[in-house]
Amino acid sequence: MTEKNIYQFNVETVSGQAVRLDIFSGKVLLVVNTASACGFTPQLKDLEDLRQQFAGQDFEILAFPSNDFGAQEPLNGKQIEEFCTVNYGINYQLFNKIRVRGPYAHPLYQFLADKKQNAHINSSPRWNFHKYLINKNGEVCDFFYPFTKPTSSKIKKKIEKLLAHKSGLADVKTIADA
Repeated sequence: MTEKNIYQFNVETVSGQAVRLDIFSGKVLLVVNTASACGFTPQLKDLEDLRQQFAGQDFEILAFPSNDFGAQEPLNGKQIEEFCTVNYGINYQLFNKIRVRGPYAHPLYQFLADKKQNAHINSSPRWNFHKYLINKNGEVCDFFYPFTKPTSSKIKKKIEKLLAHKSGLADVKTIADA
């Protein structure tokens, strides 16, 4: 049986180092596909503000640059990292550029988008800055469209609920309806 959490996947840091996502076990995660030349790019700063609001708690943001929408991520590797750090002061996890939709999507994004794989939601990214909320057990709990700002009360309330659950076994339906 296939695992129903994100811990089974490996991703690559901007410097090319392979990382297994189980290093984030026990943390609430917001997984976001980003781009440096998009109308939503200022959300990079909003993501940093959200990270700071939950600093010291079991919360992380995982950003995955992608060029899948309107060729809005022309940069690569260290260029992306420099752009995000210099222009938006980010301190959250930034990974190497990946595909997030279609048949060549990274296996992580295939999993996030498909209820048959993740057991909870069907939601492929429709544009840059599509957000997935992951509970402490690595399970997909919810998603937010690009126009939902990371600092919205909707997102913050759901993160707070997931953080409040000691075991991480929050009822997914309750979280999704909150």
